[in-house]
Amino acid sequence: MENTILEALEVGGLGGPVLLQILLTLFVAILFLQSGLDKVANYKAEQAFYKDHFKKTFLGNMIPLVMPMITIFEVAAGILCGIGTVTLLLSGNPNWGFVGMLVAALSIIQLFFGQRMAKDYAGAATLVPYFLLTIVGLWSYM
Repeated sequence: MENTILEALEVGGLGGPVLLQILLTLFVAILFLQSGLDKVANYKAEQAFYKDHFKKTFLGNMIPLVMPMITIFEVAAGILCGIGTVTLLLSGNPNWGFVGMLVAALSIIQLFFGQRMAKDYAGAATLVPYFLLTIVGLWSYM
């Protein structure tokens, strides 16, 4: 009974690498769908927060242009990772998950840049674990 669970997963097509991809991609899908859809649902409040947060930076006047881009990237990352999770489970195809992880990494870089420009170093630091998780996710697809 040493490796029966692992052997059963392998027989079912959910061996170590695929299982890791599924878990990471599902996590990132939830993360970005919640964040992006929250921005969509509370757009005016989110925009007011960003305007205040970035008022002392060159980004302060650019919020009406930047916020839609951030929101689109977040929602796209969540949707792509969601599709990636489903396609991994159903067919083992890694393409959607890889693209979703890539878009997620780019989203986090955008957010990190903004936090650094606002000199919100604690806020920027909170993004590092998510970025590392996303990089591990990307690496799992390579």
